[in-house]
Amino acid sequence: MKRFFLGVATVAGLFLASSQAWSADKLLNASYDVGRELFVQVNKAFIAQHPGVTIDQSHAGTSAQARAIAEGLGADVVTFNQVTDIDFLVKKGFVSADWQKDFANNASPFYSLPSFLVRAGNPKHIKDWNDLVRDDVQVIFPNPKTSGNARYTYLAATAYAKEAFKGDDAKVKEFITKLFNNVPVFDTGGRAATTTFVQREIGDVLITFESETRGIRKEYGDDKFEQVTPSVSLLAEFPVAIVDKVADEHGTRDLAKTYLDFLYTPEGQDILAQNGNRVRDAAVAAKYKADFPQVRLLTVEDVFGGWDKIQKEHFAAGGLLDQAYGSR
Repeated sequence: MKRFFLGVATVAGLFLASSQAWSADKLLNASYDVGRELFVQVNKAFIAQHPGVTIDQSHAGTSAQARAIAEGLGADVVTFNQVTDIDFLVKKGFVSADWQKDFANNASPFYSLPSFLVRAGNPKHIKDWNDLVRDDVQVIFPNPKTSGNARYTYLAATAYAKEAFKGDDAKVKEFITKLFNNVPVFDTGGRAATTTFVQREIGDVLITFESETRGIRKEYGDDKFEQVTPSVSLLAEFPVAIVDKVADEHGTRDLAKTYLDFLYTPEGQDILAQNGNRVRDAAVAAKYKADFPQVRLLTVEDVFGGWDKIQKEHFAAGGLLDQAYGSR
């Protein structure tokens, strides 16, 4: 139960943390919904190197986090799971337009992919994306309107369908509509979806980041859940950025950069890999190679033409996501 109680405590302190007095030795990191346990470990290791520093956390769907920052949540840094949510903050004047140049790998120190978690024995024999549109399968993932995690699920399923149906848009749309119709409840974030699947025992398969599926399986055991890696998935980068407007107001820019730089260090990369994330450091990646199944990863650039095009065609009001979501 640790995974779930930790999440409740973190969310409860979200706006409390943003209302406290600020100093140059304190940061608020606004992060994605299922990163709670990860950043407990990251922050502990970082503070051990920087005694006297305080790191507060805020966790929710990253689209909701971005809106909260625009409305006054005083986050000095963001560790998100979707580029478009940081670009939203760029448009709102909170983050510099060239934020991806501030850190290596386009400011993405680690990555993951949408993966499946099924109940022990895999009773519905779920192996790949095509199994998720069967009439006898209930699928759990959060609302793509509020969760970057779920947007990757939507995009990965769409990428699979584009290949399977050789670009036939009508068949792709039908596939995604069937998938959405198989979701009994759309939670607002990834951790709530995990709770629905694990604690409420709703659904046959949970789709979430590989790090979350690995964490649940590790916590509950293979006698409760099994991880299934589909034949193809989508590269999910986890971008980070200094929230320039807030960091400059708080006088925390130097600390913010040092904190995000830590994620790229061998120690930071090791913590990330231990928590089921795929990392950039070659030596650390090699150390944990056996823990990560091989999978063919597509990219948003190759399949969809980049995030700007995705935003206009899929995520804008009335776009393809709205059409699939509204048809359920």
